[in-house]
Amino acid sequence: MALLSILRYPDPRLHTVARPVQAVDARIRDLVADMLDTMYDAQGIGLAATQINVHERVVVIDVSEDRNQPLVLINPAIEWASTERVKGEEGCLSVPGIYDGVERAVAVRVNALDGEGRSRTIEAEGMLAVCIQHEMDHLMGKVFVEYLSPLKRNRIKSKLLKQLREERA
Repeated sequence: MALLSILRYPDPRLHTVARPVQAVDARIRDLVADMLDTMYDAQGIGLAATQINVHERVVVIDVSEDRNQPLVLINPAIEWASTERVKGEEGCLSVPGIYDGVERAVAVRVNALDGEGRSRTIEAEGMLAVCIQHEMDHLMGKVFVEYLSPLKRNRIKSKLLKQLREERA
């Protein structure tokens, strides 16, 4: 499969709201395979299609220690989220090298299609619940740094723009 290019914050395309997938066909299955290859290559635990400039509701996740339990969520919808919340360090493949605290629901129940188009319900807690919420934010055009203060967000934006200029020089 192919390794895809990951958009980097503050690229405005990261703020595009993803549209629902109409059919889980060969194109979507190929997209999922390429997204998994890209996520594993980048040492990530989750990747939303928005991050590779495909604005459809597709997410891949693998929080397993051995990196061999991929989870595919197509058209995911959170059915329930716990009122209990936890603040934890988050990072993002689109915001390389930046980690900061974000508050999320401790547990969620999500309805989605799997990579074959079958409907499923996932009950998740801990790291998986956080990852699902993080990736679903991408589908809504939101990057985790938007939960941070404007000062922190501006510092991150400046740092990443400087890195990009240096890479292109």
